[in-house]
Amino acid sequence: MSDTKFTGEASSTASDTLAKKSTSSDVVSGGHLVAKALKNEGVDTIFTLCGGHIIDIYDGCIDEGIRIIDVRHEQTAAHAADGYARQTGRLGCVVTTAGPGCTNAVTGVATAFRSESPILHIGGQSSLTQHKMGSLQDLPHVDMMTPITKFASGVFSTERVADMISMAARECFSGAYGPSYLEIPRDILDAEVQTARVVVPKPGSYRSSVKSIGLDIPAYMNGASRGMLPQSDPHHFDRTRSDAFKNADVILIVGTPFDFRMGYGKRISKEATLVQVDQSYATVGKNRDISLGLAGDPGAILAAVSQAITGHIDNGARQQRQKWMAELREIEASKLDKLMPMFTTDQNPIHPYRLAYEINEFLGDDTIYIGDGGDIVTISAQAVRPRNPGQWMDPGALGSLGVGTGFSMAAKLAHPNKEVVCLYGDGAFGMTAFDMETAQRFGAPYLAVIGNNSAMNQIRYGQLSKYGEERGDVGNKLGDVPFSKFGDMIGGYGEEVTEASEIQPAMQRAREAIAKTGKCAVVNVWVDPNEYAPGTKAQTMYK
Repeated sequence: MSDTKFTGEASSTASDTLAKKSTSSDVVSGGHLVAKALKNEGVDTIFTLCGGHIIDIYDGCIDEGIRIIDVRHEQTAAHAADGYARQTGRLGCVVTTAGPGCTNAVTGVATAFRSESPILHIGGQSSLTQHKMGSLQDLPHVDMMTPITKFASGVFSTERVADMISMAARECFSGAYGPSYLEIPRDILDAEVQTARVVVPKPGSYRSSVKSIGLDIPAYMNGASRGMLPQSDPHHFDRTRSDAFKNADVILIVGTPFDFRMGYGKRISKEATLVQVDQSYATVGKNRDISLGLAGDPGAILAAVSQAITGHIDNGARQQRQKWMAELREIEASKLDKLMPMFTTDQNPIHPYRLAYEINEFLGDDTIYIGDGGDIVTISAQAVRPRNPGQWMDPGALGSLGVGTGFSMAAKLAHPNKEVVCLYGDGAFGMTAFDMETAQRFGAPYLAVIGNNSAMNQIRYGQLSKYGEERGDVGNKLGDVPFSKFGDMIGGYGEEVTEASEIQPAMQRAREAIAKTGKCAVVNVWVDPNEYAPGTKAQTMYK
């Protein structure tokens, strides 16, 4: 093993050198077994914040050619691992030191858990010889991580390191995807064992290919599935889901649980034949009865359905469905017409719907859009339409604020030739903004657009409604911060926007600056704090 210096993509925050290891080819350390196993599981990047418990993993990653992205806060590292998994379809990986390193990552891991995202969290721990002695950063990590992972365990011998990583990776892709956690004590990582005593499982593949299904039915994509169908596709609908549910005789739900986003299933007529397809049997039929449930990989199931119906669709029924889709298309057009006055208004302060509309007009065919916030992201869902699959990312069912920076960095690292735009609320931006510098440092610049209303507005509305103006602003008002200066501070581009007509030119200037300098850009748009999304007004997230 060499005493390779950390530079560039390896790490700029760890020490300049690592301790020399044995050069004998017949022994291997635990940290190097971690790297070998990760590489076999398709991991090419880890997101981490350095700590003495885990540095041998870095040394192994250098030898295995695994990119090391070191961040300023472990929450960002966990979100980035989640975002990388969503963008690549492969296992994401976050590596943290013990104690606060692990606890700081909890929100990111929990976000991945609720979003069914396959990430492996590897955490450090004090030596087994110091067990229960009160060592530095000692906490019961496995106990803490168990409720928010599919699999959580310690590793108690160096010989088992690679085997346990493979086991944890398989759990990430078993049934509904999700995170796993492995705690590896420092002496287990540092120890060297005979290679003959070690089993390093061969590379595995757990993901089925998704294939299209040939039914003439309207399709509504939510969450990360936005963009799977282009807007020009005759089956693409996005504003008439409730209308379609109201009149459909058969409804096919794929990969979407009956949680708060679906009104726990109550929004679907009991008269309709309801078919649910999900990777997890635990999700099928949860919260409401269904007519038929299929547990398995959605791609494989839909491919089988498509094959089974080929040549068996009645032309009369097809024509009837096409007529129904034409009626839905008219309703969609009508609903869009009602939104256009808000999308195009020149009011001052800027209407948040105008900001969302301008972002949609700004997106290119290869732009990945990321939403990080409460009310501002809910509003953006009314206007922003990604042009291709995989180009929409949001916090998911946990509703975590602070995902944007990690997601943006991961998306750009996974797709360096694509543009990345993140719309933040000002509250969300303040949580993880300093890791924009990390994205920039590793050659992953992106555009941050901030809808700044100086408040946690989604919560503020509910408080104002419940308690009145005297008490409604308690605990949710923020300071007026000119966030464009943050772009300047990290050597990138920054601009303040107070007029609706300046939103598009400002974003175009930011795009040009990113292309020219390779640095991040921040466009801070001051929006009206007294405008809210319909879902916020109805408080649907709590119903």
